[in-house]
Amino acid sequence: MTAVCRRFFVSGRVQGVFFRATTSRVARGLSLTGYARNLADGRVEVLACGPGQTVDELEQWLWQGSSASSVDDVSSDVVDVDPPAGFTTG
Repeated sequence: MTAVCRRFFVSGRVQGVFFRATTSRVARGLSLTGYARNLADGRVEVLACGPGQTVDELEQWLWQGSSASSVDDVSSDVVDVDPPAGFTTG
């Protein structure tokens, strides 16, 4: 399978509700690399790298989010970056 890297921007109630930590756990469970970090405008940015189908699985989960979150929108684009090692929160 070909590895891809996609950057997602998730909006809604996604900060202060364990969204990043839960995203990291789900991404690691899918063997993806990348990061999840809060943005100043209230969104969360997620970079996910791995097999395309697996990145798609994470995207589906992002729409659900953590149990305390409320996701309004998920947008994404393919990015040309070297895949990072592991998955981190920042």
